[in-house]
Amino acid sequence: MALILLASCNNVLEETPRATYTPEFFKTSDGVMCGLTAEYATLRRMWGDAYFYSSGLTGTDEATWGASGSTGNFKQMDCSGQGIITPSISDASGMWGNMFPAINTASGIIENAEAVGTIDVSLIAEARFFRAFYYFYLVQNFGGVPLDLGSGELAFNISPVRTSVRNTVPEVYTKAIFPDLLTAIANLPETGRLTGALTKTTARLTLAKAYLTYAWWLHNPNNISTYPTCDRTDPDGHDYNWYFQQAYNYAIEGINNPGSFGLCTTYYDVNVATNDRNKEIVLYADRTQSSEYWNDASLSYASGGGTDNFAAWMMTWSYTSLQSSKTSWASATTCNSVQREAEQHLGRPWTRMAPPQEVFFNTFADKTNDSRYDGTFVTTYHGNWNKAGITNAYLYGANDIQIQQGDAVLTFLDAASTDPVDYTNSVYKSGVAAGVISGRADFVIEPQYISRVAFPGCGYKIGTYRTDNGTGLGQPNGSITRPFPVEKFSELFFIAAEAIVEGNFTPTPVTGTYANDGTARGLINVIRGRAGVWRYNNNGNAIKIEDDSQTMKDATPVSVDLNYILAERSREYFAEGVRWYDLVRTQTWGTIAHSFTICGLTVGDHTPVTYTRTIDDHLYLRPIPQGQIDALDMTTEEKAAYQNPGY
Repeated sequence: MALILLASCNNVLEETPRATYTPEFFKTSDGVMCGLTAEYATLRRMWGDAYFYSSGLTGTDEATWGASGSTGNFKQMDCSGQGIITPSISDASGMWGNMFPAINTASGIIENAEAVGTIDVSLIAEARFFRAFYYFYLVQNFGGVPLDLGSGELAFNISPVRTSVRNTVPEVYTKAIFPDLLTAIANLPETGRLTGALTKTTARLTLAKAYLTYAWWLHNPNNISTYPTCDRTDPDGHDYNWYFQQAYNYAIEGINNPGSFGLCTTYYDVNVATNDRNKEIVLYADRTQSSEYWNDASLSYASGGGTDNFAAWMMTWSYTSLQSSKTSWASATTCNSVQREAEQHLGRPWTRMAPPQEVFFNTFADKTNDSRYDGTFVTTYHGNWNKAGITNAYLYGANDIQIQQGDAVLTFLDAASTDPVDYTNSVYKSGVAAGVISGRADFVIEPQYISRVAFPGCGYKIGTYRTDNGTGLGQPNGSITRPFPVEKFSELFFIAAEAIVEGNFTPTPVTGTYANDGTARGLINVIRGRAGVWRYNNNGNAIKIEDDSQTMKDATPVSVDLNYILAERSREYFAEGVRWYDLVRTQTWGTIAHSFTICGLTVGDHTPVTYTRTIDDHLYLRPIPQGQIDALDMTTEEKAAYQNPGY
């Protein structure tokens, strides 16, 4: 090595500085385009990440910690007495480290694009959208955050500054979020320049959501504290009702001017993997199975970090423990009849989170007319043993009844069985302590026995799917290659409904495709009507042409209130990682998620236990990450003042 270096030291030591590694790169057309690409890429670092996902879900009425998450941060995030959220243990911390660099990149694009002279205003609008979008997530989680990253408010920072001052919540909204989104609406196109690129509809939806959230913040009905401490007054002089009306107006404008977006015909079509990137998904974190480089994560084995897309596995239980017999159970030769597969209903089991029983008794009480239950949960697990090289044409299930490939091995029942269920039989061993009903070949579990170990799979909507499996199980351990939904067109209806329930103004009738009277009931019934339209029975693996839309709409209360809207939001977006935001925005987290019921940690635990959460007011803000606090070159007192109270 020494001889090589001596012989060619001029070549070894010669260095050519490259503009692509300096801020000057932003002053070129290529630099601006690379910067915009980085803005979209940042979505992958959050949406699909299991810990960011958990921060929006664990501890709500949709999820508690599961058997494999019985230690560590999933317990802490649950607020049920098993640990506490701290600056060092908070699943929300990743936002700080990923979103601020994206914000600074956006500022670099905005500042320098004019100097290039050839950058279309619509591209600058994309940068403005992302700066507002990431600030919106930060302010919801942490309260007021810094607008000055070192070079001035909303300025592109190129200095290694280790001091920081947090702005107030009103300043973040009125100086950064609202102006950038209004500019984005004005300058973005109706149809994106590329599939998945930003449009006016995306910006309208985000602005409507931001107005709605800020209106609640100004209203503050339950006197939740904020930080940095400030008066809940708007710098622009508007009251909370004005912002509720603005949220409504922009949501209605988005519905009336959908551009290339709209509602899918059925709820099944929104989430089935073969229809990914459909017209209802307004914004998504994109992935690909065609290139590991461009997927930004392994296609064969996800380690659970970086840009891995593995959120769906968190609420996927260990269905691979299910057993059937190759021979009569009298002389059983068991095998795992449901194998881990890169298929939307299955995927890789992690069991870090689990749904409480109230989800099945209350949230999804209507499992007959409402297609969203079947379109959300995997309640039936079908045999796929031949894909793992088990050549038996049939196996023996419960009651020594033969099951064929594709038949049901286990079913989570919709309700408590009217027939006797034997959970203690000594002959037929499901591997998961499931029950047996006389005459049925599939094992069963009733909803009152859903536990932290065994529960209907909740990862279907964002779950594993590959088209390169061949005749085998494929790559179920690779980072999920589906796009992860970030915003949906359907949200416009919920935003408008919530705004008019909480605000004091006259509704505006909606015209065109989604015509309704503009009231909360009229808006929600557009969504409920769609939920009543079936074209496929997901768990039965069968075509189902049925229209229960009128039944669904007739069942909507005459007077729709906030609690009903929140329940509908849970039915529509269950396990998509947004529930914490809904409950925190409306200050209902402490009441709606106060208690829950679930069975325990061991296989066969059939004892439901009710747990109580302690959701103190300070938890409505997440802690500033300890790494950020430690990195500040400030006094101990200044660091303490930088942190949110209670942490």
